[in-house]
Amino acid sequence: MGWKAAQKIIKHWKILRGDNVMIIRGKDKGETGIIKRVIRSQNRVIVEGKNLVKKHIKQGQGHEGGIFSIESPLHVSNVQVLDPATGKPCKIGYKYLEDGSKVRVSRGLAASGTVIPRPEILKERRKPRPNIVGPKDTPIDLVLEKTYDAKTGIGMPDL
Repeated sequence: MGWKAAQKIIKHWKILRGDNVMIIRGKDKGETGIIKRVIRSQNRVIVEGKNLVKKHIKQGQGHEGGIFSIESPLHVSNVQVLDPATGKPCKIGYKYLEDGSKVRVSRGLAASGTVIPRPEILKERRKPRPNIVGPKDTPIDLVLEKTYDAKTGIGMPDL
């Protein structure tokens, strides 16, 4: 179960982290779950609590070994997003609203055509931005200092 690159990488992903999906193929067929992680380099997704496999982990420094159940990645073609209105799996299309915003809509045979909202988890950053000043950060007073005036030409280098 090593790393394997996808043959043809999907460029425009319609399934996002935090989407409510149904597994349509495999041993967990028909079950629903939330996408925990998207692995774009392999065209795979990890669904919370689904596609569990047993993994043997050897004991080492700082952790104990044993047999653990972990979530294995599923190919993106084996999951479909659930329609928020009907609760059935559907395809995803894009549509522009009157105000000009681009939204995802459900489409397909059992789809209602309703807007599929972006997951709330995407508004949070996975790695928070650092808010402490480090040794390589420029102080704010030097950043805000005015060093060039366009009208008078003060601050122009002599060329």
